[in-house]
Amino acid sequence: MSEERNTGGRVMLPEPTLRRLPWYLAYVKMLDNQHIEYVSSTQIAKEINVDASQIAKDLSFLNIKGKTRIGYEVHSLVRELVDFLGFKRKHNAFMIGAGSLGAALMQDVGLSQYGLNIVAGFDINPELVGTSICGIPVYSLDELHRCQQQFNVSIAVLAVPVEHAQEAANTAIESGLKAIWNFTPYRIKAPSDIVIQNTSIYAHLALMYYRMEEKKYMNKK
Repeated sequence: MSEERNTGGRVMLPEPTLRRLPWYLAYVKMLDNQHIEYVSSTQIAKEINVDASQIAKDLSFLNIKGKTRIGYEVHSLVRELVDFLGFKRKHNAFMIGAGSLGAALMQDVGLSQYGLNIVAGFDINPELVGTSICGIPVYSLDELHRCQQQFNVSIAVLAVPVEHAQEAANTAIESGLKAIWNFTPYRIKAPSDIVIQNTSIYAHLALMYYRMEEKKYMNKK
């Protein structure tokens, strides 16, 4: 996709652009905290290693334009990016799998700053069911459907062992959840109306190892 689309009044961006916007936001948020008023695309480019013309193009999709020889107004840019990316709105979610990774995500206060509010955890381990993590209750997975009706949650964060990934995803979908943020290395199958976002830390780890070996090989040549 090379051009943005507009669906129902909302700009639909090319996916690479959408992936870069949080990088810009993280940097300009830091500037905002330092009370810096303006930043140019060239300055942003130097810090996050993205071409300045690409940054300007990405921001123009959102109708954000800098001032000649001054740049972008930092506080306004933070506000526009947060609003567009949906980070300002609260999105309630369930954590499915409250083991080591799930518990770590439930304790991550940074997620709430980006709009994700984990309201309950679910697990099949009887030692975890009935406990709480950072004040978030952990229920049996059998209670997912009841809790979905109670909390009206549409997002599931999946952090279960790989052998239970599809089964847990099926339970989430059958319970009425509409999106799954999948932290397992298993590529789960789902109906076309379900949003799946895969974030396998193991895949990224493998890629990092591979690139390390590749650079080691290149340096020997």
